[in-house]
Amino acid sequence: MTEAPRSPWRLRDFRILFAAGALSHLGSNVGYVAIPLLAVTTLGSGPGQAGALAALSTAAFLLIGLPAGAWVDRLPGRRVLVAADAVRALLFASIPVAWWLGVLSLPQLYAVVLLNGCATVFFDVGSQSVLPELVGRERLAPANTALVSLMAGASIAGRGAGGLLVQLFTAPLAILGGAIAYLASATGLTGIGRRHAPAAAPADRKQLRAEIAEGLRHVLGSRELRALALTATLSNLGAQMINAMLPVLFTRELHLPAGALGAYWAAGGLGILLGAGVARRLAARLGHGRTLGLAGLWFSPAALTVALVDDGPWLWVAGAGWLVTTAKTGINNVLGVTLRQRMTPDPLLGRMNATFRFLLTGALAIGSALGGLIGQTAGVRMAIWAGAICMACAFLPVFYSPVRTLRELPVTTTAPRRASASSAPEA
Repeated sequence: MTEAPRSPWRLRDFRILFAAGALSHLGSNVGYVAIPLLAVTTLGSGPGQAGALAALSTAAFLLIGLPAGAWVDRLPGRRVLVAADAVRALLFASIPVAWWLGVLSLPQLYAVVLLNGCATVFFDVGSQSVLPELVGRERLAPANTALVSLMAGASIAGRGAGGLLVQLFTAPLAILGGAIAYLASATGLTGIGRRHAPAAAPADRKQLRAEIAEGLRHVLGSRELRALALTATLSNLGAQMINAMLPVLFTRELHLPAGALGAYWAAGGLGILLGAGVARRLAARLGHGRTLGLAGLWFSPAALTVALVDDGPWLWVAGAGWLVTTAKTGINNVLGVTLRQRMTPDPLLGRMNATFRFLLTGALAIGSALGGLIGQTAGVRMAIWAGAICMACAFLPVFYSPVRTLRELPVTTTAPRRASASSAPEA
């Protein structure tokens, strides 16, 4: 079979999803830079408050992440994506309005990032769950490569633009730009065709708790999926301990402009883009699972250089280390996501993705809070070192798992797998 028929770009719905995702990621990344800078520079937030703000932005995955997967499996995917982006647009727009009225407060920022995180739960789980239906499972690897590259490109453009917009026009106006991007994404997503399978009839549905448990058993009962989840969870935990403290470090200790922070985070997007670009070629040469294992061994130790961040040459050294570390993330995001989609039957896709999001993004919330706590009690530098060490060791679960021996992608089952003898019985 030639490559052209397998290309997801031939499919109109995938092109719409990609374009809308570009706008959505752009809005998210502008807010990623602008909201913490607004809290630190305008509202006088310290390390503890910055950590709390970052924790709340991802706490929704801990609060509703698991039931969201079961809900997504019941709902039309297009409507979930449109509603999520519309809600995020309204939430972001409330910040510049409050600023113009002179009533902006830290509690409002806390509320916005928490509710925005709830909408993001549904958007992220929904977009990954609808992808196999839109492109077919034989196109998942190139489709995931395109979407991970998009995410990385949006990080480069969005975070770089976010820092520059804050520097030139103030943080509230940058956040307004993010709201407009979300609204444009919601509008574009309405063009996806209504070809999704109808939701199960109420009589055919299990109880929500039983559906959640089924998704958990599918992920945690598989040695391969469990290793992927643990490695990504540890990586996110360490990364967020670092990222939660960077706005404080850059603005208060290093006295660097907002554009420097945006550029530093944009380097991470470039690393993801580079990793995504080489992932499939490495997998073709080394094997799918072996690439996942070796990429961690090769790239993860570079995270230790991130803790050396300072002004002058050390800023460049730390930035280079961050780029190398995030290149491993780009490889994992293409190959790891494709592997877990191929190992999951259609009826479990929403719950599988929700379980991963619960663990991975829940780790971001915990990492933010932990980074803020360490930063408040032992210093910002100590929090960054703790995160760097965590990231440097995160590859070990995959490296010592059966994932490293996989050369080819498995054939997807058509029905949920029954639990193995070592896992819990069916609910």
